[in-house]
Amino acid sequence: MRDLKVLSSLLVVAAVCSLAALSPAQEKAGFTLPTYDKFVLDNGLTVYLMEHHEVPLVYVSVVFPAGAVYDGDKFGLANLTGEGLLFGTENYSKEKIEETFDFYGAGISTGASLETASVNVSCAVKDVEILFPILAEVITKPVFDEQELTKRKMRLLAELAQAKESPRRVIGSYFNRFVFGDHPYGNPVGGTPTTVSRLSAEDLKSFYNIHFRPEGSAIAVVGDFKAADMKARITGMLSGWKALGDAPGNPLEGAGLPEFDKPRLLLINKDDATETTFLIGGKGVKRGTPDYIPIMVINTILGGRFTSWLNDELRVNAGLTYGARSSFAAYQHAGTFSMSSFTRNETTVEAIDLALKVYDRLLTEGVDQETLDSAKAYVKGQYPPDFETAGQLAGLLTSMFVYGYDESFINNFEETVDSITVEKAREIIGNYFPRGNLQFVLVGKAADIKEAVSKYGDLSEKEIKAEGY
Repeated sequence: MRDLKVLSSLLVVAAVCSLAALSPAQEKAGFTLPTYDKFVLDNGLTVYLMEHHEVPLVYVSVVFPAGAVYDGDKFGLANLTGEGLLFGTENYSKEKIEETFDFYGAGISTGASLETASVNVSCAVKDVEILFPILAEVITKPVFDEQELTKRKMRLLAELAQAKESPRRVIGSYFNRFVFGDHPYGNPVGGTPTTVSRLSAEDLKSFYNIHFRPEGSAIAVVGDFKAADMKARITGMLSGWKALGDAPGNPLEGAGLPEFDKPRLLLINKDDATETTFLIGGKGVKRGTPDYIPIMVINTILGGRFTSWLNDELRVNAGLTYGARSSFAAYQHAGTFSMSSFTRNETTVEAIDLALKVYDRLLTEGVDQETLDSAKAYVKGQYPPDFETAGQLAGLLTSMFVYGYDESFINNFEETVDSITVEKAREIIGNYFPRGNLQFVLVGKAADIKEAVSKYGDLSEKEIKAEGY
């Protein structure tokens, strides 16, 4: 899930500059966010500029309020529209865009996640004058070429079918749909074969005109430039960009989140499976939760690192799996908590029971001082190498925009981690880690495991080859 990918990275968002860039005084004080400029163009586009002179490169991160939550019943529309930004523009064909960026050793990528669409660019500072006009057209003048769309749809349909051969690739989509139901957070980002096959170039153009608009979007540029010069360049490039469609409503406003009054189990049958893949969890937290950092520290103990309780018990001690973990997927308005692993068909119940036993230990006993100190040191020690580059800083700035946090989260990160006590940890566990009415999603050979796993909750079944999630 940008989804399970994201959570471990969000643990370390405080790491926003390299050790080499810090003075000795700064090292003592902890990491702080480098100085940046923020302004809003007349068309509503938010712009972040950060000078970063260590290497002669420039990185760009652009985010739009155009993720899969806006798909309606056209699952996969946001994803294909995001990719379609590179299908060609008014003055550059898809081939020309690719050839030009390749020739200059630069990179450009586009796509969409559950809540946002994005464009990312990296290039040498000397090539900005050549490549930024192409970037501007990708953002403001895509044409969504019909032939390119047809080719991409054919590949995507094959990818969707292939993904279901690997339960670990799709179980997150099943879990989100099971937990969120018809809520927009349950929308499958990649779509389904039926919905993708029906999407047209006109669908993409309409979605772009409505959702890819300067107001609500942001661009972050980080690299080897003078901020005043880059401000003039970005203003000239993008100040003329105007939204063509009426402002859309927010599908997340007023969309009720499901409540669970009992444990439930979704069993997805895969006849040739020799392993059972499982996710166990429920509601999590939204990204703006004030206790977000302590939650991540406690999750590190449960299943957020190799030496976590879950991995120690299921992998190291019991030999039931090659890996077990837990995570919080945090979105703008809600989130999920899950524990995940995989095991042989014949040890499915043993592995799940052990995971539940470990989780119950967290809920009932909490953590001791030594364990908490280890997790705090681990979290603080992880972030320096992860946010050293201009590209990582650009992504951090647009994440700050999307999720509504500012540099205080970054600058106070170590202090916040250090302030967590055993008593605070117990409070965090009680408030944010779900108790009772857990939701179970299993992918495996139903004939081998159905009777044994039915004890975990009200059982419903699906075939993995069936349409959607």
